[in-house]
Amino acid sequence: MRAVRTLAVTATAFAAVALAAPLAAADGNSGGQGGNGGGPRDVTISPSAVHQGSTITITVKGCTRGGTVTSNAFPQTNLSVNQNGISTAIARVFNHATPGNYNLAVRCHDNPNVATRQFTVLEARGAMGGLGGSLSPSSTEMAVGGSLVAAAALGGGLFILRRRHLSSGKV
Repeated sequence: MRAVRTLAVTATAFAAVALAAPLAAADGNSGGQGGNGGGPRDVTISPSAVHQGSTITITVKGCTRGGTVTSNAFPQTNLSVNQNGISTAIARVFNHATPGNYNLAVRCHDNPNVATRQFTVLEARGAMGGLGGSLSPSSTEMAVGGSLVAAAALGGGLFILRRRHLSSGKV
């Protein structure tokens, strides 16, 4: 029974790879409308799904003199170029960006071609962490805690005193 299940999972994985291969080959390295005539190519977005108010990193090849990245989800951001000819930009998604799919456009300063990519903005949810020690105890809580400590000390003392009487033979 396990062999059949393993075989089914393996066949499904191979089918998924086989179906995705033509899509990957069709995308090529053109990076958008620019084709092979230069301009931005190999545009990658990390992460491809980001929460409102978070940052997104855009990496581009082909913009040797920098460029700009624009989208409705974040303000226009400049690309910075490193020694390897790879340009990067870090953009902060608006807090009020509506969750959904967005496009970004990359344009190099030295080329009119534009490359586009799609990413997803997810709804931001705050951490459900409670107050987490951000408040000090009130005077009522301190009084109750002190009373419990005093009662425990008194009860422990009486227990030891009673036990001492029993072990000495006096009742």
